[in-house]
Amino acid sequence: MTALPLGIRENLTQFSHQLIQVLLVGFAIGMMRTVIPALAESEFGVARGSFLLLSAFVVAFGVVKAVMNFVAGRLSERIGRQRVLFWGWVIALPIPVMIWAAPNWGWIVAATVLLGINQGLCWSMTQTAKLDITRADQRGLTMGLNEFSGYVGVALAGVITAYAAEALGARMGLLIFGLAVVVTALVLTRVWVKDTLPWAKAETAAHKLSAPRHPPRYPQGVPEHPSTREVFALLSWRDKRLAALSQAGLVEKFVDALVWVIFPVFLVSRGASLTEMSWIVGAYGFVWGGSQLFTGRLSDHVGRFWPNVAGMWICGAGVLMVVLGEGAIWWSLSAGIAGFGMALLYPNLGAAVADISPPAWRGSAIGIYRFWRDLGYGIGALGLGLAAYLTGKPEAAFWFVALSMFASGAVLFIWCEETHPRLNPASTSKPG
Repeated sequence: MTALPLGIRENLTQFSHQLIQVLLVGFAIGMMRTVIPALAESEFGVARGSFLLLSAFVVAFGVVKAVMNFVAGRLSERIGRQRVLFWGWVIALPIPVMIWAAPNWGWIVAATVLLGINQGLCWSMTQTAKLDITRADQRGLTMGLNEFSGYVGVALAGVITAYAAEALGARMGLLIFGLAVVVTALVLTRVWVKDTLPWAKAETAAHKLSAPRHPPRYPQGVPEHPSTREVFALLSWRDKRLAALSQAGLVEKFVDALVWVIFPVFLVSRGASLTEMSWIVGAYGFVWGGSQLFTGRLSDHVGRFWPNVAGMWICGAGVLMVVLGEGAIWWSLSAGIAGFGMALLYPNLGAAVADISPPAWRGSAIGIYRFWRDLGYGIGALGLGLAAYLTGKPEAAFWFVALSMFASGAVLFIWCEETHPRLNPASTSKPG
């Protein structure tokens, strides 16, 4: 046990390598989020107002990433975290070339399918690996740092690729940026990233030897090594707390789908330039990413419940504000408020799942939570695309997403509970 200590400081080198990995994962998705939707008409032949067609590549991304999250969690418990991460980057290699060569929008959809596989494998593994090597009282901070690094990467990539597109052309700018990101990630994964599965196994063994000071509220009546079907049932409906967290994760991705699909088009239609649009959209990502340095750590002190519930409602309010005013300053403020709400909920939904998932099947639990969460890309993109299509106005998509966030936050408030072991240990009351 002494050979495999838990803690950020104790595993700082590997923790840092994993932060670099998730930054690169954010770069990979960020290059697809700003330039491509904004230039869908001029570069890739998407007709003006084709909201459903524009949504198609995000629907494909969400469904594929959701399935790969599910697969990645289970697979990582068999072959290890590092190997899953490596193969995720191998799959990403063709993406920049496909964008550069794309004769039509179908190629962009196909490239996004590969991106979904990459993100499902790689982002899942960076998150799971950090949780493997850190302590229970650091989960909020761990998730906050992970998502800070990833979503700052998303925001930075959106701005960098917008300038690259103006300087070199959209296709060449994305080709150079994308290849640099993927090749760098492959080399770093192969040379410096270690597998963290042994830490998870050691934690499981330690729990058998002595009970933790603050026993987590694990689901009752579950075998030590449940089947995939059993874990899926727990996360989806059997355990009300885990089901509430999963549905909240699914609905919050409606916001990300909106920012990806509709927000750039909305801003360009209102006269924003490509670079101006990238900074307004970037305000959402920068506030989201930067605030998680605080909000993840906050939940280690005050708990997960209220940051999660408040985050759902604040984020919904920020989305609604976008269509209630005009101008770059107003849109940036609205995007920032939505980003802050997302920062409150995003690392802490995942931390809550980790709180009440035993280490023996935590990778599977996180993978299934992430399955439901990222399925929200597909469901959300389809829903907001339909709302915009049926009304002929992109503003309808903002209303659809905001109302969904308010309703989902109410479900989370009613069904869930505090999951932090120190604040609500199993010994004080029965699990829900």
